[in-house]
Amino acid sequence: MSDEQQLHLTLHDGKRIPQLGLGVWQTPADETADIVRHAVKAGYQSIDTAMIYRNEEGVGAGLEGHPDIYVTTKLWNDDQGYDATKRAFEASLRKLKRDVLDLYLMHWPQPKRGLYVESWKAMIDLQREGRIRSIGVSNFTADHLTRIIDETGVVPVVNQVELHPRFQQRELCAFHEKHDIRTESWSPLGQGQVLNDPIITSIAGKHGKTAAQVVIRWHLDSGLIVIPKSATPKRIDENIDVFDFRLDDEDMGKIAAMDTSGGRIGPDPATF
Repeated sequence: MSDEQQLHLTLHDGKRIPQLGLGVWQTPADETADIVRHAVKAGYQSIDTAMIYRNEEGVGAGLEGHPDIYVTTKLWNDDQGYDATKRAFEASLRKLKRDVLDLYLMHWPQPKRGLYVESWKAMIDLQREGRIRSIGVSNFTADHLTRIIDETGVVPVVNQVELHPRFQQRELCAFHEKHDIRTESWSPLGQGQVLNDPIITSIAGKHGKTAAQVVIRWHLDSGLIVIPKSATPKRIDENIDVFDFRLDDEDMGKIAAMDTSGGRIGPDPATF
């Protein structure tokens, strides 16, 4: 590995986060521990899970003996509200077998329920109590972010959102940059839909890399945090083998042109 072995980014609270991690969305609970162990051996320094993935216990088991691996989990929608957030956090921490969590995210704003500000206040208090090192959100729009910042004065360190070459979220990323919020990409490969695009495959051929490696490198070179998901050891190995090349300006320009207004694959946070 080059790129100083692996890239890290500094969050606005002073903590550092690995720029590349393994996502375990849809990873079967009974397979998660072995997959996480394989990822750690492959060199991953960050694992991203969530209560709703039902595999936090597998992540905890897979990381036994590896206290330095960066762990992110998320508050699910049903657990929003001040007291419920605290209970849900404690349950996640027990499953993960951690004394302190590196990063806790609110999974969705759920604006119709109207509880996300109260949940954010609970997360702020958990951080102040030393239970969480960093707090952030996921799937928040600029309006949702503005509300929690205005009502609490605390800015999330991260907003984890759907982001891939066909859905680049430039306006939201500009808002993040203005407020010193790091952008983290979920479904970074567009659920595989971008991997057969001729632009990506041509760049892959140019660099002697796979299409997935090119897209992951695009996220890194764009300053994004990226958490590709895989439960296949070969692909887990492939996805981290991206530190021996960089995309040039021509490559980046071609991928920039792939952005489309209809590129969203997942739910719209404004209505979900």
